[in-house]
Amino acid sequence: MVIPSAATDGLQNLGESMMKLLESTGFAASMDDSLPFPFANYVMLLVSFVLFYLAIARGFEPLLLVPIAFGVMMANIPGAYDELMKAPVYEIEGNVSSSLVESGGLFYYLSKGVEWVIYPPLIFLAIGAMTDFGPLIANPKSLIMGAGAQLGIFVTLFAGYFIFGNDEQLASAVAIIGGADGPTAIYVATTMGEAGEGGHLSAIAIAAYSYMALIPAIQPPIMKLLTTKKERCIRMKQMRNVSKREKIIFPIVVIVLCGLFLPSSLPLLGMLMLGNLLKESGVTGRLADTASNGLCNVVTILLGSCVGFKATASIFLQVTTLEIIGLGLAAFAFGTVGGVLIAKFMNLFLKEKINPLIGSAGVSAVPMAARVSQKVGQQYVPDNYLLMHAMGPNVAGVIGSAVAAGILIAFFG
Repeated sequence: MVIPSAATDGLQNLGESMMKLLESTGFAASMDDSLPFPFANYVMLLVSFVLFYLAIARGFEPLLLVPIAFGVMMANIPGAYDELMKAPVYEIEGNVSSSLVESGGLFYYLSKGVEWVIYPPLIFLAIGAMTDFGPLIANPKSLIMGAGAQLGIFVTLFAGYFIFGNDEQLASAVAIIGGADGPTAIYVATTMGEAGEGGHLSAIAIAAYSYMALIPAIQPPIMKLLTTKKERCIRMKQMRNVSKREKIIFPIVVIVLCGLFLPSSLPLLGMLMLGNLLKESGVTGRLADTASNGLCNVVTILLGSCVGFKATASIFLQVTTLEIIGLGLAAFAFGTVGGVLIAKFMNLFLKEKINPLIGSAGVSAVPMAARVSQKVGQQYVPDNYLLMHAMGPNVAGVIGSAVAAGILIAFFG
């Protein structure tokens, strides 16, 4: 029996189409030579599932970890990254790009908000609109504790400098994890070039937000180790009321002073104070509400998913990632140590003693770190209310981490 040539050609074309379809599937892309080992994508998918579990089942920073985990999952479905991240193609006429022929992938455009360091300052705008600086204004000594809690940043900076082979930019990007401020960590890492090809932005961001979620587990043992029972039982007097005028003047003064002495801190600190001024002025309620709700939610989704999308197997599954995670934990620990010790040191000169537990709140995780100070204090004196006193160092830590970021960028950026 002779098979007609048309039928043969049809079967051949069908076979070629089927092969092309199979080659375009994620299963075929699983053996990509650029991966550190075969099926590395599936290891990263498991990482994304772990992040989903921590965020949803355990409640660890869900507002950020859910978008981050989703970005990790999207980036590591074999073959999906190239489709979602492909760059646009332009027609070239002479030396001029004239018209768009093919659009880029979704995350090519969304990631520009990270690469151009747009999203982190917008998050700071939202934080400012939600923050009450009253406890800091009422007790300016809190600034000293907030500054002391930045110890973790600078200890880790020197350690990272040697661990990463004198790489000042990477050491700076990892050190800022000690500020316990996710947007600041992303901002510094991006400014230091860690958001580009081969950068470690995703590892830095995931470490920063994971440790922020673990503050209730990380800080109490350190706080108890560094303080005596007598110190943990210190009661503090109620703070004075702060006037509306003081709250309006404060962000303006901070912007002017920091702008004059450290202009590199203004992208973060300026937006923080703008948000706070919108809140405290009393005449821009709609803007403050938008910044603290709608804008904050939108930028959080975009920032988290884009950061997660950069956690590809070829970048994340490296020894450097383990070093970043280890140094991030050290940065958090030393930040807590610095805040507690500076409070103890201040007590040597103060007539009205400070409960040194509030010094641990000098890290920038608002208001979680302040709540930890309150919780540990009430384990020893149930009716000792330290929360508002701890909020002073806590919001000072937000300012301190932004200033520390500015210093790192000015020196190494």
